[in-house]
Amino acid sequence: MMPDLVSGVLFVPLIAAAILAAIPAYRLSAILNVVASMISLAFALLLLVADRPGPGNLLFVDDLNIVFIVLNSFVGFTTSVFSASYIAHELEIGRLTPFHLRFYHAMYQLMLFGMNLALTANNIGLMWVAVELATLTTVVMVGLYRTPAALEAAWKYFILGSVGIALALFGTILVYLAARPVIGEGMDAMVWTTLAGHAKDFDPSLLNIAFVFLLLGYGTKVGLAPLHAWLPDAHAEGPTPISAVLSGLLLNVALYALLRFKILLAGNPLSIAPGPLMVGLGLLSLIFAAFMLYRRRDIKRMFAYSSIEHMGIIVFAFGMAGPLGNFAGLMQMTMHSLTKSAIFFTVGHIVQVKRTQWMTEMGGLTTSHPLLGWGLVAGVAAIAGLPPFGVFMSEFLVVSSTFAREPILAGLLVFGLLLSFGALLLRLTDVAFGPVKGLAGPVDASTIPLFVHLGIVLTAGIWLPPMVVAWFQHVAEMLG
Repeated sequence: MMPDLVSGVLFVPLIAAAILAAIPAYRLSAILNVVASMISLAFALLLLVADRPGPGNLLFVDDLNIVFIVLNSFVGFTTSVFSASYIAHELEIGRLTPFHLRFYHAMYQLMLFGMNLALTANNIGLMWVAVELATLTTVVMVGLYRTPAALEAAWKYFILGSVGIALALFGTILVYLAARPVIGEGMDAMVWTTLAGHAKDFDPSLLNIAFVFLLLGYGTKVGLAPLHAWLPDAHAEGPTPISAVLSGLLLNVALYALLRFKILLAGNPLSIAPGPLMVGLGLLSLIFAAFMLYRRRDIKRMFAYSSIEHMGIIVFAFGMAGPLGNFAGLMQMTMHSLTKSAIFFTVGHIVQVKRTQWMTEMGGLTTSHPLLGWGLVAGVAAIAGLPPFGVFMSEFLVVSSTFAREPILAGLLVFGLLLSFGALLLRLTDVAFGPVKGLAGPVDASTIPLFVHLGIVLTAGIWLPPMVVAWFQHVAEMLG
């Protein structure tokens, strides 16, 4: 059963991309995009209950990557629903043409294929290729509007992403070189499950150098400071559904690749501990992004820096490691993906109705557009870590687990969290509750994905199903 389910997760979006590239009609292509994403989600959910045979040389599924696959498929589906109404409005006002829309939907499914392939790959070379494919599809989607600013953002994303992926490739080659004397030449020395079983015998010096390159390479895709420069521009200039999948999905795929290599280092007793490097970059990203939030005037750029902040928290938690740190990192990653994508669902329609991304020109949203305004308030309250939302619980776990081991680091972590909270509160006050500014016309907004996401995040802050707790605990133990 398993190969068929994995094939479904992979080939449904790939076949859908080919079909959507040939369909000029928007309404039909939007429906097919939603249906294909829903079928992919169904296959991903079936993987949770299916029997899992042994891994192959190219593909495998275990308790770690199934977390990412289900989250990836769910956010991919809900974003496709949001995208249908968002892109229809862009077509109506003439910002996009039917050709752009056909291209957009085909690239959307190809992006999902690339991310799913990266998550299910058992070959570290194939995983690298899949991450590069997902990156290239998002690059062309960032430049979809073909404005000078959008093309500049896409080019910047391409250049910096290429530097990052080149560093990751070099790190991957070094891992192969470390494995070759032990496993032998050929594909077996690139199969992750084989590498994990022999990691203790690898040359630790090669593994150490490899992880530095992998951290810098995949860390660029994660959006860690100072490797983050592509992220704010990509969010600000691309279509808002792409902002949702960038923050909610693509950053997680690069994080997944990084965690796989972290496990390899943990299996070699003579290699460096990857934790301090991850803690350092994570803390730097958190505090840097928190300060930068105060300087943002563009609402999409502001939430791009919020993504940098939260990816810093997640990498920090995985760097601290241990059962509680890893559990907190998994929960923070899940809550951030759901919450940040929900925020971009709201922001996309707000920008459409106000016809601006400048926060100084979109005040009084709770008065002019109550549904969107209060949706934004709920999303910001959730992402800022206010109770009873799930982000509060995950951040509390990160802080408490850190305080028990490194009180000074916990103090710096809390400082960054409070700093970012102040910036979000400062900006939200005027946008949501200030005097009404800008246009106040109606917008055909699809708010179901928004409230589904926020409902899950709220529920997670109050009660987590025992099955999910046990699942995350097991994955936390796998991560060491």
